[in-house]
Amino acid sequence: MGVCGCGKSSVGGRLAEAIGARFLEGDAFHSPANVAKMSAGTPLNDADRAQWLLQLMAEIRNARERGESLVLSCSALKRRYRDLLREGDPELRFAHLNGDRELIATRMLARINHYMPLSLLDSQLNVLEPLQADEAGITLDIRKEPAQLISDILSNNNQ
Repeated sequence: MGVCGCGKSSVGGRLAEAIGARFLEGDAFHSPANVAKMSAGTPLNDADRAQWLLQLMAEIRNARERGESLVLSCSALKRRYRDLLREGDPELRFAHLNGDRELIATRMLARINHYMPLSLLDSQLNVLEPLQADEAGITLDIRKEPAQLISDILSNNNQ
């Protein structure tokens, strides 16, 4: 989880590969209307995200029911979004990829062919509710190399 440009897709994909899990890119589940809205620099609101989150929750539930390991990249910016996702699997754990605005902005500017403009970073940072003490998961510093982030996630998952 985390704001745009924090590395969710790259770390998530590598984590899934490391543990032999299926990887889902949460952005792929956004409706064309949501993508158009974000591409135009307009932040999504809770109503915009509702169906998207329900689809992701269903994917999580289906994986659990099949006994399938799943890694999902998803912003999950608010506690209530994470609570909804946990309805799909109460044992769901989050890895919050966290970093300062300047680093994330630099990474976003380096991305090619991504619909999320830099102008939306501040709105996401303003909405972000970090993991709370009662939420299963770990907060990670994105200044670390991806291999170290994955190692930290796996170490935390075994505790």
